[in-house]
Amino acid sequence: MELLKNLKWRYATKQFDSTRKVSLRDIDRLKEAVQLSVSSYGLQLYKIIILENEELREKLKPASWGQNQITDASHVFVFCNYTKIEDKHIDNYLELTAEAQGISIDSLNGYGDFIKGKIQEMEITEQENWTRRQTYLALGNLLNACAELRIDACPMEGFEPEKYNQILELSKQNLNAAIIAPIGYRSKNDETQYRPKVRKSLTELFEKQ
Repeated sequence: MELLKNLKWRYATKQFDSTRKVSLRDIDRLKEAVQLSVSSYGLQLYKIIILENEELREKLKPASWGQNQITDASHVFVFCNYTKIEDKHIDNYLELTAEAQGISIDSLNGYGDFIKGKIQEMEITEQENWTRRQTYLALGNLLNACAELRIDACPMEGFEPEKYNQILELSKQNLNAAIIAPIGYRSKNDETQYRPKVRKSLTELFEKQ
């Protein structure tokens, strides 16, 4: 199982080689892997900003606790959740479904009403928490795809979302920076790569009932 081999290879990279860049071809592969992520109802209520601009990343570094991964990595993926779910999000998904499956949009009206009803039962804060959790599912696909391509990555919650939202003008789009992931190639000087991976034992982690 190559996946296990790839997962044993990867680690949260602390120091990137700033001279190496991820190719456009591999970026496209990573985008497709994220696109294929699972999500509740299939709605994908998030957007991913891919940062390459060096000046912009310098502005974001102070809001990232001064961590060098932001500026040294090849790219930074910013996973942004929608803070409020609107009917148009569901309607757009139904249109895509009808087109992809070659069926009438009218045949999906009942399903659409069901989704809207369930979402309307949530408070705004609950909606935001729900959409934020969806970004982590997409992040998982990014990390796995990076490992397969031997691209390093570092998922990071150590940043100030409010400042990201301001600098990237995300609030205007009803978006919030939920989690970020710099990607690129590890530096030979990153001592973290030489440390044994630490995980709970299978016996401790899993329980059969």
